[in-house]
Amino acid sequence: MNTLIKVENLSKQYRLGQIGSGTMRDDFTRWWSNLRGKENPLLKLGETNDRTTIGNSEYVWSLKDINFNVNQGDILGIIGRNGAGKSTLLKILSRITAPTTGSVKIKGRVASLLEVGTGFHPELSGRENIYLNGAILGMKKAEISRKLDEIISFSSVERYVDTPVKRYSSGMYVRLAFAVAAHLDPEILIIDEVLAVGDMEFQNKCLGKIKDISSEGRTVLFVSHNMGSVQNLCSRGIVLNNGEILFDGSSYDAVNAYVANSINFNTSNFMEIQEVHRNNGVFREIEIKSLELIENFQFNQYATNDTITIELVLYGNQSVEDFRIAFGIYSLQEVGVASHFSEPKFSIKKGEEKKIRLKIINHQLAKGQYYFNFAIGKGNEETGVREFDLVMKTLFFEISYTDSSHSKGIILWDNQGWGNINLQHVEAIEIK
Repeated sequence: MNTLIKVENLSKQYRLGQIGSGTMRDDFTRWWSNLRGKENPLLKLGETNDRTTIGNSEYVWSLKDINFNVNQGDILGIIGRNGAGKSTLLKILSRITAPTTGSVKIKGRVASLLEVGTGFHPELSGRENIYLNGAILGMKKAEISRKLDEIISFSSVERYVDTPVKRYSSGMYVRLAFAVAAHLDPEILIIDEVLAVGDMEFQNKCLGKIKDISSEGRTVLFVSHNMGSVQNLCSRGIVLNNGEILFDGSSYDAVNAYVANSINFNTSNFMEIQEVHRNNGVFREIEIKSLELIENFQFNQYATNDTITIELVLYGNQSVEDFRIAFGIYSLQEVGVASHFSEPKFSIKKGEEKKIRLKIINHQLAKGQYYFNFAIGKGNEETGVREFDLVMKTLFFEISYTDSSHSKGIILWDNQGWGNINLQHVEAIEIK
């Protein structure tokens, strides 16, 4: 494979409260150390760039020891929380700022779209800014003129193309800026979250254009907080956390790693229900006291053909007849995947504690990480539904394909409700 970007031991240090490289004293220290052939002593200072904590040093590492390669035709998704170092990395790759240590080697012309309206002059019209922005990105006037109509058509701002861009909305800004960058025909296109500004129709148009660019053998670096776009668009993903690479692999696994790190994926097989898990809008005539995964593997990992067994401990605050137990299985992206409502009905007396065991057989879940929501209730659409208790984000588990004979699973995504899979093979029995 033809490697277009090679990043080796890349780090970027900043001094808080300073612009540029710091003070004159810092500059002199760096110069004197370099003159004597010594290591810069300032590199020994600094802390990880964790925005959630108060540090003891005024030096922070926005990036620390970053290493990766990008090949021709790759669409690389770069994801992470705010402050993880994504924008700093792209600015270094775009040669807007220099690294403190390490090196970046790039082959080919780079077009960067890092901020809405970068390189636009507010007093110039959209048409004039196409020429200005194109020149900044390295296009010749003849090349811009040849593609002018195509750029304007793609941006869908034909009516306002001769209006000063200071009167444009942020969405119109990004439409025009992306249209110019995308038609530059660069070997490498760098995009930092700006698509979040556009409407749905324009986002879909941009994602289609990015796929076209990749199919032509060009390379795209794509930063977004839209995990669906990263998984659907990118072939590979890098997760940054506090300036370091947390994960580098397929985009699907990268998104799972990012979400698991963000929500603190809990591998405990037993959970005593706390108020933080409970929906306060329910009446709680019955309470779910605890949940437990029975006969689970290490770290709650299962194969695609493993039966998942859960034991619930219920407590009756009131006597209730003929209630059911329902559960939903959700991906870490909080998307409903599957659901079940128990066929047998149960009863409980006031002050009574009861154990219910659920066995999920032949679940058909695909490889990935999930969690359960559980509800106790009764009724239906005709009579109305009454929920007695509802607990959320409990019992995290993973399907890991440990059985090679069951290499494929079924997963149907749904953004609303309990999910598209109706689990048919679930046993629900009372434990005496």
